[in-house]
Amino acid sequence: MTAGPLPREAKVAAIRAAIEAALQPVSLVVEDESHLHAGHAGARDGRGHFRVEVVSAAFEGMGSIARHRAVYAAVGDLMVTDIHALAIVAKVPGEGG
Repeated sequence: MTAGPLPREAKVAAIRAAIEAALQPVSLVVEDESHLHAGHAGARDGRGHFRVEVVSAAFEGMGSIARHRAVYAAVGDLMVTDIHALAIVAKVPGEGG
């Protein structure tokens, strides 16, 4: 369990580590977009806005909602302590778009 909130500079690494451990992605991009939401209610409590793009065979056979749930499950407690909003693009290898 994360005691959080983590220091700002540690959040991206924590999100990356959690997703890598759970989904073994072949590609993973994690971006901190918190600066785009300065003054927003979620920014005031120390949590941030992030965007992830995940390509993983773990998503094979899953619909969009199930893929998003898998990413949310992977980041777990970070959603409570460090993440206010999470934009997700989740694909299987070779999937376009």
